[in-house]
Amino acid sequence: MHVEQVVLRDTASAASALQALAQRPADWVLVFGAIAPLRALDGPLKEAFPNALRTGCSTAGEISNDGVSDGSCVVTAIRWEGTRAVEASTVLQGMDDSHAAGVRLGAQLPREGLRAVWVLGQGVAVNGSALIQGMAESLGPEVPITGGLAGDAAAFSETWVLSSEGVHNDRLVCVGLYGESLRFSHGSFGGWSPFGPARRVTRSENNVLFELDGEPALEVYKRYLGEHAKDLPASGLLFPFAMLGSDHNDIGLIRTILGVDEAAGSLTLAGEIDPDGYLKLMHANTNALVSGAEAAAQAALEMHRQGGAGSQTGLALLVSCVGRKLVMGGRVDEEVEAVADVFGQGAVITGFYSNGEISPFTGNLACKLHNQTMTITYLTEA
Repeated sequence: MHVEQVVLRDTASAASALQALAQRPADWVLVFGAIAPLRALDGPLKEAFPNALRTGCSTAGEISNDGVSDGSCVVTAIRWEGTRAVEASTVLQGMDDSHAAGVRLGAQLPREGLRAVWVLGQGVAVNGSALIQGMAESLGPEVPITGGLAGDAAAFSETWVLSSEGVHNDRLVCVGLYGESLRFSHGSFGGWSPFGPARRVTRSENNVLFELDGEPALEVYKRYLGEHAKDLPASGLLFPFAMLGSDHNDIGLIRTILGVDEAAGSLTLAGEIDPDGYLKLMHANTNALVSGAEAAAQAALEMHRQGGAGSQTGLALLVSCVGRKLVMGGRVDEEVEAVADVFGQGAVITGFYSNGEISPFTGNLACKLHNQTMTITYLTEA
């Protein structure tokens, strides 16, 4: 496995930088960037890497070995020794199409030898939970799925996904990884703390929350936010919900607010809600979030060691929530540095700040949509 990376901060010199990166053949090129440079790179990427799979998405911040950047594009080129990669993509025809789109994606991937799947989706008009459920139904429960939902710098307006067919605002793309030499591990952790009482979900539909304790959900939420309510939906990133079961026990999932409907008094969340469950507000501080990122990296590395040693060269794919970035502010690099310290100098780091993170729980194969977490996928070859 060979991995090289370039961080493009100037689109004027992007073509020459990509041609230099392409001096070594690549099988898979991953691109995470701000919307304008990502769209501008479509042509130069095709020219530089005509025979490679090209996937990526728009972000709320780009992650690389250099740390966290904004307004750039991080391009990572991977050449496999014994792993095979297959790309699949589909058009998402609206939020109600999320489950069916997941089924379509999964159905395109050959099942024989499939070890893991990396998926990227547009991050606004999508039900991430339904997407994952549809993919899992096609692929079976034994295939781990990781990835994330595209960002747009917390605007929640329009996101973009790169596939080998180009850059589109209505696409889902995934890459299936095949071969016995692949070493695939993952980890996820939050670092948020709950506060206030648990509120019972009294009316919801899929990922739209209408009522809490019999009151309009938006009204209840605004009371907690106080002066932050005027900045919704963006301020909702600072105060996500913890999902609790009907017994009030934490089930380990966090939900971010993607949008509000003043007329209906409802909140649209990034993933589905348990209609018989409870929700509790959460908040965080930088130290707790950095510790959570470190815990996610340690979980991925421990899983990697248990699965058999791979090569010294590894690729760590980081998907962290835009809400974490807003909380940490100028200290956001600290969570990436904490991850880098765990994996050491042999790992190349890439990734993005997202509108939703896709990963199984640590030590589990069942994939879930997470919000406000740091999720890590670690790839090496034997």
